[in-house]
Amino acid sequence: MADDMSMSPSRDDFAALLDQSMGGGSDFAEGTVVKGKVVGIEKDFAIVDVGLKTEGRIATKEFGVGADGKATIKVGDTVE
Repeated sequence: MADDMSMSPSRDDFAALLDQSMGGGSDFAEGTVVKGKVVGIEKDFAIVDVGLKTEGRIATKEFGVGADGKATIKVGDTVE
């Protein structure tokens, strides 16, 4: 194998890939409403993947409860 430094990504390459993975420069800030997919339920929290480095944790009571007193949210749901 040849030692080819041109195969190493530059800062600009990394920034472009990061921007692309974030939806083309979407502004994610605290308090911003975004769509995500529920990937898990743990006790009183829904684990929501919004495409960032880590998943979000949202109290299941934020999504409402059914007549049986249990959360109406389930894994696979798309939420805002």
